[in-house]
Amino acid sequence: MNPPDPMASPSSWQPLGEFLVVVWDDGHESYYPLEELRRACPCAGCSGEPDLFGRLSVGPKPQYLPASFQIRSINPIGNYALQPTWMDNHSYGIWTFERLRAICPCQECRSS
Repeated sequence: MNPPDPMASPSSWQPLGEFLVVVWDDGHESYYPLEELRRACPCAGCSGEPDLFGRLSVGPKPQYLPASFQIRSINPIGNYALQPTWMDNHSYGIWTFERLRAICPCQECRSS
């Protein structure tokens, strides 16, 4: 079995029930639980950002609602990322293709 291609790009993506399904151009399919994606949002408001001295500055913890874990839309950002807009209107997190592929929860990717 070949290891997953970390430079793969999505050929399609869509929310399906409680998952974001991404089909990669190398044929691999990834099923990301929406709640896990939202709780791991990479935006500065959710995950913090480094200050001038490299210390992580984190604001208040997000307050989640049931709508926080449902996707309204997903837009591509250039040729490198996807940006979901959640039903609670949060839309600041940009998920690079590389980061998404690195966190693929399938057994094949987790074991490589």
